[in-house]
Amino acid sequence: MFERFTKDARAVVLGAVGHAERLEAEAVEEQHMLLALLDREASRASFALTSLGLAGRRESVQRALAEARRRGGLSRADTDALSGLGIDVSAIVSRVEEAHGEGALEAAHGNTKGNGKGNDSGRGKGWWSGFVGGRRPFARGAKDVLTESLRMALAQQDRHIGDEHLLLALAARPGVPSEVLADHGVTYVALRRVLYGGGQAKAG
Repeated sequence: MFERFTKDARAVVLGAVGHAERLEAEAVEEQHMLLALLDREASRASFALTSLGLAGRRESVQRALAEARRRGGLSRADTDALSGLGIDVSAIVSRVEEAHGEGALEAAHGNTKGNGKGNDSGRGKGWWSGFVGGRRPFARGAKDVLTESLRMALAQQDRHIGDEHLLLALAARPGVPSEVLADHGVTYVALRRVLYGGGQAKAG
């Protein structure tokens, strides 16, 4: 599958590994792929993000992702659902951080080393591991994005998988990255319009 990836798509995968390492995460997650996509320049994904007004708003995206990590990786939809059950996630986060320090839930969410949970992956497993050198395992969500990017490409009858397909896959999947993108005006529907037409200039 990886032979279908363009240079830009491969750069996103490697960049995601780099972001996971810098954030000291045990596994590469969807949020790291989003950060890597924001790093791209002169690619189809970067064109789409710029067209939808995300250029220059990287810090805002990073803050939103960091806030989600403080909640243990819960999306706003997750916290709203828990609130409906009478569970105040903000209050829980505050109490945990009072007892264990700021970012305690973030550490618990990212630290899955040795227990076999959370990332559903071991080092060196999966077709992507040869390319990234097994430096970090890929969490299930990140693996699903890679698989979904293939479906996105096939749906467009594209013979390659570009960084635009990775971006579409992120925007289409429920979770923190798609929520953060939508909060910044980047939705799956808007991305398809920019990338594939529908009255707007298409990414070249």
